[in-house]
Amino acid sequence: MSNLLTHEEYQAIAADLNPPSMSFIDGRFRPALSGKTLPTINPATGEVLAKIAACDKEDVDSAVEKAREAFEDGRWSRRHPDDRKSVLIKLCKLISQNSRELAVLESLDSGKPILDCETIDIPELIHTIKWHAEAIDKIYDQTAPVGPNAVSMIVREPIGVVGAVLPWNFPLLMLAWKIAPALAAGCSMVVKPAEQTSLTALKIAELAMEAGLPRGVLNIVTGTGAEVGEPLGLHMDVDMVSFTGSTLTGRRFLRYAADSNLKKVVLECGGKNPCVVLEDAEDLDLVAAQVVNAAFWNMGENCSAGSRLIVHEKVKDELLERIKNHARDWRTGDPLNPANHLGALIDKNHFNKVSGYLDLGKEENKTVLLGGETMDGVYVQPTVFDGVHRDDRLAQEEIFGPVLSVITVSSYEDAIRVANDTDYGLAASVFTANGKRAIRAAQSIRAGTVTINCFGEGDITTPFGGYKQSGFGGRDNSIHAHDQYTELKTIWIDLGDSADEIYVS
Repeated sequence: MSNLLTHEEYQAIAADLNPPSMSFIDGRFRPALSGKTLPTINPATGEVLAKIAACDKEDVDSAVEKAREAFEDGRWSRRHPDDRKSVLIKLCKLISQNSRELAVLESLDSGKPILDCETIDIPELIHTIKWHAEAIDKIYDQTAPVGPNAVSMIVREPIGVVGAVLPWNFPLLMLAWKIAPALAAGCSMVVKPAEQTSLTALKIAELAMEAGLPRGVLNIVTGTGAEVGEPLGLHMDVDMVSFTGSTLTGRRFLRYAADSNLKKVVLECGGKNPCVVLEDAEDLDLVAAQVVNAAFWNMGENCSAGSRLIVHEKVKDELLERIKNHARDWRTGDPLNPANHLGALIDKNHFNKVSGYLDLGKEENKTVLLGGETMDGVYVQPTVFDGVHRDDRLAQEEIFGPVLSVITVSSYEDAIRVANDTDYGLAASVFTANGKRAIRAAQSIRAGTVTINCFGEGDITTPFGGYKQSGFGGRDNSIHAHDQYTELKTIWIDLGDSADEIYVS
């Protein structure tokens, strides 16, 4: 916290920024082949930050062609593991040297509070790339127990050309979750950032070239989902697509794979995640702080947000009072003011969607314990609705905003049933003082990550992804993420017809 600048200092940095805006293909910035552009807008002010290249299928084809050339000639895919590691470590150093500029650019482009960009997103960006870089020369392949007449090697090989499609809620961090393991594995990449938040991805590509990444290995193609995402998903020369975003859009990539070359698809999609607080939960003040963070961090624009508070009736009233006290500390306003915990929602369409849920809660006569209002047409106050039923829209639909729905239960069994009463299964939290009950709850809740007596997603060492409609095909983070960008190959070596020939002295 002591390293944060003042509001005025961040504003001064913002005024001097000149972000890249063209696509990045084959090691250089270039406009869309059509010459078209689209504006990227500061969600907090409505100001046009830049006009980015509005690429289309022709640009995607060009980027994939260059990525394929880079992969096949081995300039990266067959480079010594230690050399690949060195390049990615140098990239981390360059990011660190440019961290303040990146943090401000991320805040301007996404509406995220500079507090989070400085203290969470940039450090995690660096840590993610460094972790996968350090894993490059430490992952061993295997041999199989095939007897004395043969040797069987089971080896990993880079999968090829990877398409990565990013969301707008964590532009830098989700970029790192994709490019770090894919580049570590030796793949070439075509990345489509969200059209609302493309600027920091372009800056990272520039730094990657400076770090020594060969041209054509990392390509950034900016534009809309229809003009860039769909052609990437349908491309016959893309070997894999890794997508983070809505479940609705994730389904499309499965169709694209079926309609093209059966490319591998990894999806990390939405969530309607429960925070289960049982009657024996200890330190309700700590629980309240965790619930507030789970619900409101990043304006609730978080697929793992704890948007359903499933609380036992015996502790509900006391817990809700403490939640209100903690939530009052979460100030909303100008993202470049480090005193603010909540910034602007990403754009007008999303603001209208989230504010529509505020109207829905009031129309259904839910009790507004906190917030419930909007500010200046871009901000939504942290909001808590009580009296929500398990089958209400507020309890079933992913709002993706700072809205917490409170559902009251009277038993452990009912809490688990409600927790699982969702199409999603990304994350969950359980608060209880009973260790056995905590483990039973973690085993019973169908979610990819279950935290006990805290809110979180694990860390870089633990896989992140979901059950049910929250995920498909793989996991981000950990060695499991590295593995999904590789193919397994068996190499069988015949050593002779009999064991006698091998063991003759």
